[in-house]
Amino acid sequence: MAILKRIFGFQQNVAPIVVVSGLPRSGTSMLMAMLDAGGIDLVSDGLRTADEDNPKGYYELEKVKELDKTTDTSWLEKIPGKGIKVISFLLEHLPDTYQYKIIFMRRELSEVLASQQKMLERRSEQPSDISDEEMAALFSAHLEKIYKQLSERPNCDVLYIDHREALNSPDKIATRINTFLDNRLDVTAMTKIVDKQLYRNRA
Repeated sequence: MAILKRIFGFQQNVAPIVVVSGLPRSGTSMLMAMLDAGGIDLVSDGLRTADEDNPKGYYELEKVKELDKTTDTSWLEKIPGKGIKVISFLLEHLPDTYQYKIIFMRRELSEVLASQQKMLERRSEQPSDISDEEMAALFSAHLEKIYKQLSERPNCDVLYIDHREALNSPDKIATRINTFLDNRLDVTAMTKIVDKQLYRNRA
């Protein structure tokens, strides 16, 4: 590992940044809430507040949304050991100068699409002209690309979580996350965060 760090340039003796990722509407906010309850310091700005789609909040940081538009990622220097949410489309723009522990939520694409549709309807926004079938194919291709990229990045350690399993067996998922993050979390508190009543768009 020390050799890889020298070759690829990411920092030694610095705690990894904990990243929660996945497609939009895949359950990433729930994962962030679990980490929060477990004792991980989260980095968010609160600009996007809780609403009917995410009653417990979004845990977002606006700077993250600029990852694909700017080369200034100096703000990451302040967050090793802390948690941030980065949607899957922006993961490839995380700089190689840091180590990352990525918790990636995977959810049935039919449920993701249904959840996105419900959000658009509640906001009275026009849906995309792309059909669900076409969107699912685009998402699938995107995910395969991301999985491959992550497997090839030596500074990325990834734990994949299934959305439905997280809802049905939150204790098992909390334990798995705790192990992944070096057994420093409050598993009981994490388990209590999961609310199956918010599982409203099922395949």
